[in-house]
Amino acid sequence: MQNIWTSIKQGFGNISMIRVMDIVDILLVTVLLYFLVMLIRRTQSHKVFFGIGFILLALWLSGQFQLYTVNFILRNFVQIGLLALVVLFQPEIRRFLEKLGTGTEFRRFLIGDESQTAEGAITQTVLACTDMSDSRTGALIIFERDNRLDDQIRTGTIIDAETTAELLKNIFYPKAPLHDGAVIIRNGRIQAGGCMLPLSNNPNLSKELGMRHRAGIGMSEASDALVVIVSEETGAISVAIRGMLKRHLNKETFEKILRSELIREEEERSGLPFLRRKDKGQEHE
Repeated sequence: MQNIWTSIKQGFGNISMIRVMDIVDILLVTVLLYFLVMLIRRTQSHKVFFGIGFILLALWLSGQFQLYTVNFILRNFVQIGLLALVVLFQPEIRRFLEKLGTGTEFRRFLIGDESQTAEGAITQTVLACTDMSDSRTGALIIFERDNRLDDQIRTGTIIDAETTAELLKNIFYPKAPLHDGAVIIRNGRIQAGGCMLPLSNNPNLSKELGMRHRAGIGMSEASDALVVIVSEETGAISVAIRGMLKRHLNKETFEKILRSELIREEEERSGLPFLRRKDKGQEHE
């Protein structure tokens, strides 16, 4: 009993020794780890980091078991690998530093301000797709989520404009130069148009589906993006998520799917856990 009481007194004594700067130090490390995890999630690079973890584990084990040759090779590989990582993630690091300089990441970390932008983009997309459905104008719209679509954006024309129904309809107007490609929406803004997408290799897809639908499904298979497709032949509105295609959606169901998949997800991942807003409870179709 005396030992327990002594341990408790020592614990409280250690707590009293914690300085304000120690707390600041811990918070800064937490923020850096948070940004690192978000960077990994957005760049589809988790497999790369798993590989790095495996190499570091092998380096530690080779040292423990005195495998000197293997340890020497791995140590030199790690030194070269640090430079390779900087080159590999140069676009992401530059983008992160730009956002850090403008305070965008801090605003998102603290309050998460993207749901309002996403809601506006959803409203305008529903209006545009409803009109294009009535006029049987083909369209392919990609909502980027966690996985970055930089490779696909580079194949198109950068627009970087607010998402409006009129702009979407102008892009997909049959005589417009970008109408054959896809529009990619990032953070509620039209990032690029005329983008090329990978086609699905699923042999079980219906033969009724054309190239636009196969490209949309292929994009949803290769990433976590939400893909909106308007058929040029029938005017039917479809949504592809994780390789699954939901077809012939009416306006209400279409809007409900977009809000359920995009707005709720933004709220769940924005900010710190104790600053997250309550889930609105939308149901998936």
